[in-house]
Amino acid sequence: MASDNFNPSHLEQLDLERMRNYRQMLDFYNGSQWQNRSIRSEKQLSFNYARAVIDKVTAYMMAGALCKVDADDDSEEAKGRALNAEKALQQAYADNNLEQLDFDTETDCAILGDACYKVTWDTIKKRVRVTAPDVSGIYAWWLGDDSSKIWRVASKYSLTADESVLLYGIKPAGKTAKIVELWTDGLFELWLDGSLIEKKANPYGFIPFVIFPNLREPKKFWGKSDITQLAEPQCELNRAMSQLSRILELSGNPIAVLENVEESEDIAVSPGAVWNIPEEAKAYLLDLLQGGGVNLHIEYINLLYRTLHDLGESPRATFGSTSGNSSGVALEIEMQPLLQKVWRKRLIRNTAYCERNRLILRLVSKYTGQDFGDCRLQMVWSPVLPRDMTGLVSSEQILVQNGIHSRRTAMSQIGIKSPESEFASWLEERAAILKMNNEHNTKTAVKMRERAEINTAAEGF
Repeated sequence: MASDNFNPSHLEQLDLERMRNYRQMLDFYNGSQWQNRSIRSEKQLSFNYARAVIDKVTAYMMAGALCKVDADDDSEEAKGRALNAEKALQQAYADNNLEQLDFDTETDCAILGDACYKVTWDTIKKRVRVTAPDVSGIYAWWLGDDSSKIWRVASKYSLTADESVLLYGIKPAGKTAKIVELWTDGLFELWLDGSLIEKKANPYGFIPFVIFPNLREPKKFWGKSDITQLAEPQCELNRAMSQLSRILELSGNPIAVLENVEESEDIAVSPGAVWNIPEEAKAYLLDLLQGGGVNLHIEYINLLYRTLHDLGESPRATFGSTSGNSSGVALEIEMQPLLQKVWRKRLIRNTAYCERNRLILRLVSKYTGQDFGDCRLQMVWSPVLPRDMTGLVSSEQILVQNGIHSRRTAMSQIGIKSPESEFASWLEERAAILKMNNEHNTKTAVKMRERAEINTAAEGF
């Protein structure tokens, strides 16, 4: 598809609200949670609960994500292709340290509301390269009302002058160079500081980007940050805690109140201090905690605390604190808000990760000549809550013995990373054991026959 009307300078005017929202969410995550900094030296505390919730939910969500490749039919050839595809994905995961990259990207996605992967071929190292570009430099165009059909993507980023010379042999006018990559299914363009320096056919035949939202809003392409629901109660919690802190600080350094006194000198609140005041005057210390007023502040803070848990869908048990020794079912009920949030996110990540894996296999097939066929890709997620492995293994054993589950399915359920490889190893080990047993039985039979012949010969004498 042609891009004759594309001008990289126009990107500065696109998605202004989205870019502004990215900056605000990132600042909030990093602790900038007061809209107006006090001119006076008043205490403004920031209890970054939003960051704690995002980090905790991300850790729960990414605790074990495995890619599974299923053959497109039951033939041995198809199973072999599926096994090769799984090995190719495992190699790409190891080469790119995708476990760490996925965790970092998921944190970034929860903060900003969107994330992106870029899948290309490294011509020097002869392997797939997977990166996670800054989504604030990603622009996407889709067809009509179908946001799943992206026909063009632009990626904007900066290089230092040395990097520009090293990669493209061009020294920019300033200290940095603004790079824009434009991709369609059939075209690739590279712009440097507004000048087109390369234009060619897309070497891959597809747009090498996978863009996905954190949580999807209906009828919208871009997603929603986890901070959106937490921002208001977080700011109010900071204000209430700061106010209570000031009250307690003043109570520890009480204010002297003088009545019917025109002038005051040498009035200090300290142990053993003596005040000289007129006969009709009164002097006392202002007690800000009188009448239990501080309890109202504490109750309000506790209310905000519960609000943060509710809106963040992260019960107190998420942080390791439970009301007692709860059973597995009771704990699951208590953690239902978190489980539902993780489930919604994993629905979106299933599609994104499978699409990324599909692009990886396409590149490996294109540049190495391997044929993976029409393998079916899916993600296998570890359970969010801890499970009783002994009971699970016993259940899977019964299901396998009764022909309800296959051994591969049982391996997936108990968390084996590569069921196909493990099953192949099991078959190899089983064949070796059977061969060893047969050889042992044969030797035993020969010895018994020889012994019987000897006994028969002895009886003849």
